Amino acid sequence: MEIKPGKTRIGWIGTGVMGSSMCGHLLRHGFATTVYSRTQAKAKELCDQGAVWAGTPRQVAELSDVVFLMVGFPHDVRKVVLGTDGVLAGCQTGNMIVDMTTSEPSLAVEIAERASVKGVFSVDAPVSGGDVGAKEARLSIMIGGDSQAVQTLMPCFEMLGKTIVHQGAPGAGQHTKMVNQTLIASNMVGVCEALLYAYRAGLNLELVMQSVASGAAGSWSLSNLGPRMIQNRFEPGFFVEHFVKDMGIALEEAKRMNLTLPGLALAHQLYIALKAQGHGRDGTHALLLALGSLSGIDWKAR
Repeated sequence: MEIKPGKTRIGWIGTGVMGSSMCGHLLRHGFATTVYSRTQAKAKELCDQGAVWAGTPRQVAELSDVVFLMVGFPHDVRKVVLGTDGVLAGCQTGNMIVDMTTSEPSLAVEIAERASVKGVFSVDAPVSGGDVGAKEARLSIMIGGDSQAVQTLMPCFEMLGKTIVHQGAPGAGQHTKMVNQTLIASNMVGVCEALLYAYRAGLNLELVMQSVASGAAGSWSLSNLGPRMIQNRFEPGFFVEHFVKDMGIALEEAKRMNLTLPGLALAHQLYIALKAQGHGRDGTHALLLALGSLSGIDWKAR
């Protein structure tokens, strides 16, 4: 299969914070696009731009050569791909499934195996970069799957991201995303604690950022989410509830590999507390609010 705008039919399932922007890039590059989302209203903007709505994931597949999905949880992936009205049921030999959800490595392997029986290629391709990376088409894409299928899909990946790496066999993309989430988890704790320290010490937070963000302590989270924290903007680039899910997957995989990750376990517990406080649909940087409350700091009221 050669993937070309005007020739290849694209399906997209999941039009949330990141999925809508990602699908939009493919649509604007000229791909005939069919979309599905649990909430049809979330796909309205894409349909206004020319995408066609389908009633089920199966219908998306029946109208597509390549189906991308960007949904919430592993159980969503399983239902959307392997369910009675799922993508695989509607695929024909030679079709491709690209799961860009952060999900379980074992599920990626299972989907690839079941797809191959039908002559369908399945690729796991989770991403990092949040809402900004999705909007600006500069995501990091971590890919697992058949090498020829990955090469065929490159024109689409290049419309969505800047760092595109084929990590290996099915599931390797998801394992790499677990590495990514483990790095972010402890770093986010550090970013939040540092800003709380700066505030309690009476420092000007914007001036502190000028000094530390460009040095050895710098990180993507500090530079991109630090300003949002200072401005009391906790809207999601990535949902807390999804991050809790990701860390849970990583810890389960670590347990299976007889690997102890105490830093990740602590971050997971802190984020569970944040979710319990009603911030599950806020951005991951809302961790600042929960950590602040431990020291009697009402960050939003400061």
